[in-house]
Amino acid sequence: MTTRRNALAALAAAFASRAAAAQKATAYALIGDRYHNSDYIRTGLTRTIQDGLGVTIDFNDNYKALTSETLDGYKLLIILRDGMIWPDGYPDENTNAAWVATGKPPLVSEPPVPKTAAKPAFWIKPDQGKAVRAFVENGGSALFLHNVTHVGLTDPDFRHTLGAAYAGHPPIRTFKVKITNPNHPIAKGVNDFIVTDEQHYMIYDKDRKHIFAESVNEQGLDYNKQGATAPAGWAYDLGKGRVCYLSPGHLLNVIWNPEYVKLQQNAVRWLMRKGS
Repeated sequence: MTTRRNALAALAAAFASRAAAAQKATAYALIGDRYHNSDYIRTGLTRTIQDGLGVTIDFNDNYKALTSETLDGYKLLIILRDGMIWPDGYPDENTNAAWVATGKPPLVSEPPVPKTAAKPAFWIKPDQGKAVRAFVENGGSALFLHNVTHVGLTDPDFRHTLGAAYAGHPPIRTFKVKITNPNHPIAKGVNDFIVTDEQHYMIYDKDRKHIFAESVNEQGLDYNKQGATAPAGWAYDLGKGRVCYLSPGHLLNVIWNPEYVKLQQNAVRWLMRKGS
């Protein structure tokens, strides 16, 4: 009798899991951090991917929710956020109240807020990195955007999946996104385009044959002796799944640049094996 009850319980759990998966959107998106407001990312990707392609997205800015259980049932993982959290607060409030930089009006709190170290910490845990890697290797796909290379600094499984780790960026400046492999399915039909954005640099770990776009500062401005050019887009198969990284994305008008919209949409089609 006990064996039968256990079998029925297991069967019920399996049905419940399938029912929950059936209710999920196609994609799960982890978005937002101190420097990148969740609202502009949600607004931007809703237009380019959800409405533009009919790919439903569950958005979440809770990094703790990135688990194997959460990812189960999704076909696509999207991440646009860095690797930092600020559990003791910020050293200043410029990133969420720009007027503070002018000093008018001054920040007042009575009684005063106790001072803290206000230092960042890294959020990703080993089981989360393993969950992302397993999701892709077992047949899921991942679209990594903009500053997610920062997460690659602290977790080897995540870095292996993404293929890179953050190496910094200069202040916002104008640069060209140059298509270096127009025959790649993600780059087909996409023209070079110019944006004013954070030009991200990274340590790229994979074969350079996977790179189809570069960011180029046409004034020849260097960053930290890394030159004026950095990889801006790459894609490859990993296990049974696929990975794509695109570097622009600090501002809404960058996400909505018409040529960048093409790149994002081509990437999702390729990741989900629609026609390629």
